[in-house]
Amino acid sequence: MSDVRVRKLQEFIKQEVSGMLMRGLKDPRIGFVTVTEVEVTGDLRQATIYVSLFGKDEEKKASLQALRHAAGHIRSELGKVLHLRYTPEIFFDADTSLDYSMHIESLLNDIKKDEAKHGDDK
Repeated sequence: MSDVRVRKLQEFIKQEVSGMLMRGLKDPRIGFVTVTEVEVTGDLRQATIYVSLFGKDEEKKASLQALRHAAGHIRSELGKVLHLRYTPEIFFDADTSLDYSMHIESLLNDIKKDEAKHGDDK
């Protein structure tokens, strides 16, 4: 498949699934979720949707489980608007890049505080 076609499909799926989540799926376990990225295989058979989850760890886990449970419904809704021969199989995965960046920022702040503290001692 053309790389341009795959990228366009990834962006389209990202927008459609984001819209579905904003309009709200009927599962109350799904909390505040943001679609951050979509990766589609070259043969357009599988799509991994990365979502950023907010809340406590239990809420994040419940939201991800609810999204995985709703994957069939989301796939059928995508099939109605995609107009492809095969609608990609949908997989949800947590995007932990935000958590990682917050961790790195806190480490840098700790280093800055230590440098300021040791700078005053000299």
